[in-house]
Amino acid sequence: MNKTTNTLDLRGVACPMNFVRAKLFLEQMEPGALLEVIIDQGDPLRHVPASLRTEGHEILAARPLESGFQLLVRRGAGA
Repeated sequence: MNKTTNTLDLRGVACPMNFVRAKLFLEQMEPGALLEVIIDQGDPLRHVPASLRTEGHEILAARPLESGFQLLVRRGAGA
């Protein structure tokens, strides 16, 4: 299994730019690679995971942090 090699901290980045930045970062990674994405709660938590899934990526885990929310994302093959 792949291990997380990259972390992208998007706390404080407004929608939709947080999704755009995550998407562009994932595009630079190999299919199947893992990325830890840290986002704010609220709108980012409602929109970013859904948008990443729509792009073909898989959300493997999601957990709250003291400040924000952590997503573990596997880059999709066709993304």
